[in-house]
Amino acid sequence: MFGKLGDMLGKLQEIKQKIAEIKAQMDTTLIDVSVASGDIKITINGNRKIQKLSIDPALQHGSKEELERLLTETFNKAVEEADKLTEGEMKKVAGGMLPPGLF
Repeated sequence: MFGKLGDMLGKLQEIKQKIAEIKAQMDTTLIDVSVASGDIKITINGNRKIQKLSIDPALQHGSKEELERLLTETFNKAVEEADKLTEGEMKKVAGGMLPPGLF
């Protein structure tokens, strides 16, 4: 009985270590996203931290509301891509042992 429990605990510890490694890897994994024909570009890492933001000068003199809408769209798209990447990496490690949406 304790053998199976020990095996499970060992497996969970291994998964925990691999998750920590993936999180560290996601700090250096960069995702580039752009909208509005490339007028707004964001580089975000796999842990959803924005690394770079670029706004074409033509948009800087336009409507404040349009710029805010485009920025929101770009941020959301970048975070969605980072989430997909992280979830895919976590699924590889967990092999179906972790519930969906945990990360």
